[in-house]
Amino acid sequence: MKRKIWTASALMALGALLWSNGSGEVEKADSAAAKAQGPIEITWWHAMGGANGEKIDQIASDFNASQNEFKVIPVNKGSYSDTMTAGIAAFRSGEQPHIIQVYEVGTGTMMAAKGAIKPVYEVMKEGGAAFDPSAYLATVTGYYTTAKGEMLSMPFNSSTPVMYYNKDAFAAAGLDPENPPKTWEDVEKVSRILVDRGVVSAGFTTTWPSWLMVENFSAIHNIPLSTKSNGFEGMDAEFLFNKTLVVKQHEMLAKWQKENIFKYGGRASAAGPLFNTGEVAMTFGSSAGYSGYKQNCDFSFGTSPLPYWASEVKGIQNSIIGGASLWVFEGHSAEEYKGVARFFNYLSSAEVQADWHQFTGYLPITYAAYDLTKKQGYYAANPGTEVALIQMTTNQPTANSKGLRFGSYNQIRDIINDEQEAIFSGEKTAQQGLDDAVKRANELLRQFEKANK
Repeated sequence: MKRKIWTASALMALGALLWSNGSGEVEKADSAAAKAQGPIEITWWHAMGGANGEKIDQIASDFNASQNEFKVIPVNKGSYSDTMTAGIAAFRSGEQPHIIQVYEVGTGTMMAAKGAIKPVYEVMKEGGAAFDPSAYLATVTGYYTTAKGEMLSMPFNSSTPVMYYNKDAFAAAGLDPENPPKTWEDVEKVSRILVDRGVVSAGFTTTWPSWLMVENFSAIHNIPLSTKSNGFEGMDAEFLFNKTLVVKQHEMLAKWQKENIFKYGGRASAAGPLFNTGEVAMTFGSSAGYSGYKQNCDFSFGTSPLPYWASEVKGIQNSIIGGASLWVFEGHSAEEYKGVARFFNYLSSAEVQADWHQFTGYLPITYAAYDLTKKQGYYAANPGTEVALIQMTTNQPTANSKGLRFGSYNQIRDIINDEQEAIFSGEKTAQQGLDDAVKRANELLRQFEKANK
């Protein structure tokens, strides 16, 4: 195995994961069975805190109680970034866990970690576990598979964005609270009515501006984010969202910002309170945010699919996911991988996935879990919670809507956010800002490509 050099820039950016230990070879861990009597231990590092972290503990405990051959030990390692950094350091020291949770923007980086990652399809095959990739939601697994459809990591906590709207505000403005806008043309029209009638100070906001207004916007309109099928066909991809409908969208957002149609609320989920407090009547955010809005909003709200430009397309293609998946490290014994495979089978069961989906708001990863949730009456009892699933499963994903796969994408999102803020503030035109975003982002792609040749 060719030894790679760990660069300071890669460490800083979590960019090109240059994974090698002191000798340049992957160290094989001793079999857990040889170390001690009793169940073979499987370590799972994750980034879930609070109630979701407690749910992970319960899942592991239930699996452990279901058999006596393996014991899954979940360990919270902090944020997604902290967990990924800890995984890098652990692998380099030969102390890597069996399973690590990595957020979706780290997919391209994990794929480049040659010799560090054992693909899930190999784990399941070698572990003798029943495994049918077609049982998983295509719009979820597509993000984590090769061009041949081979699953590299196990989807776990996947979400997709939807529109949330304030039904009480709609009613106060004389609008039908059961008929939210479906197109961007209607979003503008409805926003003007809401503002003109003094119901809200601005029509809408958005959380996660890059994820919503660049990545998912491109997917639902079936337009490319980059060349090479959004990075799936090679690290030599180049961004081109400065040449697509994304430019028009940002021109309109900048215009609407001045007219109180749109109100920028910050990066990540910072804009959430604008909706919670009723300052805006609509927001775009993760489907996994449903329970949070239910707890924090003192008004009736609904969910709806993301809007599209009716002047450009006839309807939405499909949205893409956020969240994270579970990756398996190299360097463990065949018996330990057998335990990982068995745990993944348990984790993918309809009962476990339906429970996880209903408890957290994340998507179920299998069709069976989706069907079970329907039969249990969850969607009927919680109107709007099925919107995300319908939005993602209406159409078969295309090369433009399967997802994205770029190295250093966490840093690229920061670049996009930088330029979006310059556009929204009027410092740059939409074209200037997106041109600069593409130029800066492509420079990072070339650095990542060079580091991983």
